[in-house]
Amino acid sequence: MSNPNAITPDVVPAAPSDFIRDIVAAHVAENKYPRIHTRFPPEPNGYLHIGHAKSICLNFGIAREFGGICNLRMDDTNPTKEDIEYVESIQADVNWLISAWADDQLGLKLKGKTPEIVTVNGQPDFYLPAVVGQPAKSTTGSGSAPAPAMEPFYASDYFDQLYAYAVELIKRGKAYVCDLTPEETDEYRRHGKASPFRDRSPAENLDWFIRMKNGEFSDGSRVVRAKITVDSPNIWLRDPLIYRIKHADHHHTGATWRIYPMYDFAHCLSDYIEGITHSICTLEFEVHRPLYDWILEALGLPRPLPHQYEFARLSLGYTVMSKRKLMQLVDEKLVTGWDDPRMPTISGIRRRGVTPEALRKFAYHIGITKYNGITDVSVLEHAIRDDLNQRSLRRLAVLQPVKVIITNYPAGQVEELDATNNPEDPHAGKRKVPFARELFIERDDFAEVPPPKFFRLKPGGEVRLKYAYIIKCEEVIKDSSGHVVELHCTADLESKTGGATSARKVKGTIHWVSAAHSVDAEVRLYDRLFTVAEPDADGDFKQHLNPNSLEVITAKCEPALKDALPEARYQFERLAYFSLDPDSRPGRLVFNRTITLKDTWSKEVKKG
Repeated sequence: MSNPNAITPDVVPAAPSDFIRDIVAAHVAENKYPRIHTRFPPEPNGYLHIGHAKSICLNFGIAREFGGICNLRMDDTNPTKEDIEYVESIQADVNWLISAWADDQLGLKLKGKTPEIVTVNGQPDFYLPAVVGQPAKSTTGSGSAPAPAMEPFYASDYFDQLYAYAVELIKRGKAYVCDLTPEETDEYRRHGKASPFRDRSPAENLDWFIRMKNGEFSDGSRVVRAKITVDSPNIWLRDPLIYRIKHADHHHTGATWRIYPMYDFAHCLSDYIEGITHSICTLEFEVHRPLYDWILEALGLPRPLPHQYEFARLSLGYTVMSKRKLMQLVDEKLVTGWDDPRMPTISGIRRRGVTPEALRKFAYHIGITKYNGITDVSVLEHAIRDDLNQRSLRRLAVLQPVKVIITNYPAGQVEELDATNNPEDPHAGKRKVPFARELFIERDDFAEVPPPKFFRLKPGGEVRLKYAYIIKCEEVIKDSSGHVVELHCTADLESKTGGATSARKVKGTIHWVSAAHSVDAEVRLYDRLFTVAEPDADGDFKQHLNPNSLEVITAKCEPALKDALPEARYQFERLAYFSLDPDSRPGRLVFNRTITLKDTWSKEVKKG
């Protein structure tokens, strides 16, 4: 038998082709940059979801394909919504997802490295030295081999530099301190009106800004705005906010700052400081690109400037992607947490038993376009099934047991039968499963009044027990309520699978577990969280929650599953793919259903 810890290596097909990769390839061909440098910049205000997986695989994939670097950067400019829990979860998710990709060419951070400063044309220019760091430590994710752990960068690492750049804009007369209230600011911008504080002198603005930094004013009483235009067709250019007052401690910088940069101001300058060449965002940031460019150009920065490119975000059927709505599910306890296996979060997907290889295959090859649309969830499910079919160890388990007694099999006799570990892997070998007089089979594999074309067990009918004998149902035992509790059968003792006289054929084959040798396991049968493909379509996503998205049962399992490993994947034969849940402990097995063997949803949808 092969090692169940062994991981099927990525089969690396040709890299995807799309318009962003075409742009990068052209830049490489013309030697436009010394090196391609991308970044993945999540805000640590929630857990990453499968839409982020698409961006991770795009940014890290481009770096990998073109010999470049990709930084993991926390865009942590809003301390009131961010938390170290989210930082740690993001780091764990990214490390798990790119476990087979992480190497010295993927932006591993040098601990303690800070931006260096030079003076160009009398103004400061901050940059990170172009040095790739060594792995900080090793980490092993569920279903992944050891890989270097990626140290994140932080936008908050650059708060000193961002403050200096804001000072430079003020000195150039391209930014000012505004005393309008937040409501007044919104109204003025909506109507294209100039702030009455727009024409303050640079000296006066600088004095106010320093006092803001020193914590003299209350939250919301003043902001710094870029001085661009008041009536642009693009509202993001209507003197946008670049700094605001927040008397809040920051998860990374503590109580150092009482003012914090706005996302649009911090993002482009963080890209510049890190030497990013291709700043790849989703389409909603397309209208922000003129502001991105304006800030960089207004400062007269000397080095080559990063450029922003936009692509369509991933929208997946039968789920929601909004962080706000995902947080609502968690806060209202409609799920058990961010890592609930029904959630589209990367941590939930990982806990459900999906491997990083399967998620990478889906996210890496899903397609990069300029057009928003919904991806059918069956595309993801196909990638998961294809991956698990190749790697999963086959095991026998009965989810809804009914007892079978083989009346002509000797009491007390036990046979050790050969069972295949994985028919897709010729090196996986075989294992022994015990067979005895009393067994469990699935309740659905017996029908007292069978429908047409029912090829499983029925009164007077025959069926083969996988790896074992053909049995015939002779008697049905019921309780006082009329429920079937036991089946008495006889076995054709000359029909053992693999035996010299096993050629006799019957139409049905079912699975089973020896009653005396079975082990109990809590099995969590997860299904899609929503009942419709577009739960957001009518504005009330919670009304479409699937009441049957989780069923918890006690299953009877073959004894080999007592030694189940968290990093292994299992196919309960004829049923579904499963993995061990972190709730498992010695004496208490807990399995999660990752996915069924076949897509049953499409059939149900067709039925209406």
